[in-house]
Amino acid sequence: MDLKIETELEEDGRWIAEVINLAGVLVYGQSQEDAVAKVKALALRVVADQIEHGERSPELDHVAFLAA
Repeated sequence: MDLKIETELEEDGRWIAEVINLAGVLVYGQSQEDAVAKVKALALRVVADQIEHGERSPELDHVAFLAA
């Protein structure tokens, strides 16, 4: 599973990071690195929740984060 991360600097100075292929996985951070770390953690929680609830196969061969 390849998870693509997009980042953008907001006008107020905060960074936003989003995993574009997981709905609702979007976070703000004080720096680009902070936002990326937070969005990775959230994405892994979402995937784990999907597996736990039978929405995704537990047979994942890999999870990779890619810059979009």
